[in-house]
Amino acid sequence: MKASLQKQQLKLISPSEVAPNPENPRLIFRQEEMESLMLSIDRHGIQVPLTVYKDGDSYKLLDGERRWRCAKKLNLKTIPVIIHDKPSELENLVIMYNIHALREQWDYFTIASKLERVIELFSSENGYPPNEIQLSELTGLTRGAIRRCQLLINLPDRFKKIILDELEKPKLQQKFTEDFFIEMEKAIKTIVKRIPAYEPKIDEIRNALIEKFRRDKITAVTDFRQLSKIATALDSLDVKRGDAKKILDKVFDPNNSVGIREAYEQSVAFEYEEKKYYRYVDNIEDFLSEVIEDDRVDDLDNDLLSRLRELYTTIARLLGE
Repeated sequence: MKASLQKQQLKLISPSEVAPNPENPRLIFRQEEMESLMLSIDRHGIQVPLTVYKDGDSYKLLDGERRWRCAKKLNLKTIPVIIHDKPSELENLVIMYNIHALREQWDYFTIASKLERVIELFSSENGYPPNEIQLSELTGLTRGAIRRCQLLINLPDRFKKIILDELEKPKLQQKFTEDFFIEMEKAIKTIVKRIPAYEPKIDEIRNALIEKFRRDKITAVTDFRQLSKIATALDSLDVKRGDAKKILDKVFDPNNSVGIREAYEQSVAFEYEEKKYYRYVDNIEDFLSEVIEDDRVDDLDNDLLSRLRELYTTIARLLGE
């Protein structure tokens, strides 16, 4: 089901006739962004009409709450609106998602806040929950965005409160961002899948990682990808489960100073480098085998031959020959 906007009508109405949409996924209206928009509207007027529908004696917003708020503060007598038929509750949400998917990207937490309701309403109307593809077609969100939202949806409420508090701040002042929690949850999910013993301790692990990030023992959000690599090494590299758990225990101990990067270097960094160069050796061997089989040794560049001789000397030293 794809919601459509029908019977469009452009009209000038008073901002006082408009009410915010209670289902609007947007939760945060950052002050600096609002001030910038208000300055633009004061100078140039509202360039893009608001989207509304008639609901009793007033109009409800489908799109344009920031413009509407600014118009009220500027005491504008009228605002341009496009009026549509009143949608169902599911259509209401779907229309707002699709409008914003084509324009400004909402915060992930904003998207996630109403995604559960979209799933619930779709299930009620159709008798089954939407799969990832259907949800993507319905909302205009990519499947990757939907997966990130699911990670935020499944967070305990106290962590959602942290995200909400951070989103109130200007972007550059946010520390515990949505990306922080998304990367952390992806890493924890990977670890628990391979070491189930950590599952009962997930909340303690989250607390420890948040505390270490607060104290800069974890220095970047992308460090969590190295945490995933430590767990993944149990499948792809010759790393023992007990060894991986020992180093992860240090990372998950808030009183231990070991951060993710240090743990990665101490445990599996060399093995991952070794695996990478194994592929390089394979490629060199394949290339040289083709050269020999095709009898094209004389076609090799002299500089390459010189580097191969140097490589041969280094390998002989390595092997003690």
